[in-house]
Amino acid sequence: MTAGIEALRTPEERFAVLPNFPYQPRYLEDLRGFAGLRLHYVDEGPPDAESLFLCLHGEPTWAYLYRKMIPVFTGAGCRVVAPDFFGFGRSDKPVRDEVYTFDFHRDTVMRVIERLDLQRITLVCQDWGGIVGLSIPAEMPERFARLLVMNTAIPVGKPVSPGFEMWKTFAGTFEDIPVAGLLALGSPGSHMSPLDLAAYHAPFPDERYQAGVRRFPQLVPVEPGMAGVEHGRRAREFLANDWEGETFMAVGMQDIVLGPPVMDELRSTVRGCPPPFEVPEANHFVQEWGDQVARAALEAFEINVSS
Repeated sequence: MTAGIEALRTPEERFAVLPNFPYQPRYLEDLRGFAGLRLHYVDEGPPDAESLFLCLHGEPTWAYLYRKMIPVFTGAGCRVVAPDFFGFGRSDKPVRDEVYTFDFHRDTVMRVIERLDLQRITLVCQDWGGIVGLSIPAEMPERFARLLVMNTAIPVGKPVSPGFEMWKTFAGTFEDIPVAGLLALGSPGSHMSPLDLAAYHAPFPDERYQAGVRRFPQLVPVEPGMAGVEHGRRAREFLANDWEGETFMAVGMQDIVLGPPVMDELRSTVRGCPPPFEVPEANHFVQEWGDQVARAALEAFEINVSS
């Protein structure tokens, strides 16, 4: 599947200064169907923990997005696995835009789950982490116990929101997307430091590394017949009728892309989803308020939270 794919690898020195992310990088180079590509992931907490949190990032971020949630989960005795999609973070970055497809990303997550034999999963997802991730429990329901869902959607061939259409147009206009600027604009009031913004920019030395960033918005299945529509339909059917796990939903109330109206619709799709935990000041990148979200989720799941 990936034989002969030209890919770039961000130099390690780009990640030399990460004071807020003291986690050992781990790599998979033997994912079934992805030979020749190296995928990065974080794996923290007890390997045999009763609860495992699988944290999936979105556009244009990487596992660093979960730096405020990881210590809350591990402090409660849980294990956390946070991979970087190909094209993002410390993972390899195919240089041709057309390599990136809905199934390319979805298959990546499924192979990671199988390769690491993840069980009792709480899926933690936002943005593309949810667009892809929420389609997977229907395929391997025995591995999933809970959902922790933040601003995301399950598109099935219809427009998501006017805000998304504006973002899609913007992302399709530029070769070199200002990643750090987007994080700053998408998280006002979150108190991100210059070092945080540098960490978000670190994976992309120049526009050659940004094919995945450019492609993600164009892949959201918002038109009939697009790849991913059938996965979305199956996911909606499964979550509405067959999902038996617990669900916690957190909503960044200032988000114009995947904010309250989109999340209200998603909540109506997930069987047994309780009223959301609203974060009034949060925008799209809810994880920038992640410590309070993680603590509220653990309380809802009745998992002990360390003081």
